[in-house]
Amino acid sequence: MKFLEKQLVRVRAEAVTAEEAISLAGQLLVDDGVAEAAYVAAMVRSYQQNGPYFVVAPNIAIPHARPEDGVKEASVSFLQLKEPLLFGHTVNDPVQLIFCLGASSSEEHVALLKKLTLLLNNPDNVNKLSLAAGYTDVENILKGGM
Repeated sequence: MKFLEKQLVRVRAEAVTAEEAISLAGQLLVDDGVAEAAYVAAMVRSYQQNGPYFVVAPNIAIPHARPEDGVKEASVSFLQLKEPLLFGHTVNDPVQLIFCLGASSSEEHVALLKKLTLLLNNPDNVNKLSLAAGYTDVENILKGGM
């Protein structure tokens, strides 16, 4: 299980659309070999078909797709946008923090969500993630806030 390792984190990313932001966050999983490109396409397709259901809290999106869409290993990537984007959620827009979740089973899905929930339930952690200037900042949040 990979959770916000250095190669799965990118800060100050620029995107123009929600689809582009999801693709950038998902590409981190692909580049690390824990997901296939088809998984990223499935996440974007899911957003286009179902709307911003994964915008779970103000500023936070957790896009994902089905395990059979190309997950090789349980993992979570993190993309911090330089400028928040509108995803079309009536309450939680705009989004700046995107966590792509890839799980190959429902047990892994639950385990990753628990870990992510522990991190994001602390408003201080969310604020620090919004302001992180690099991976060291994210690593310090993970060490101190979970």
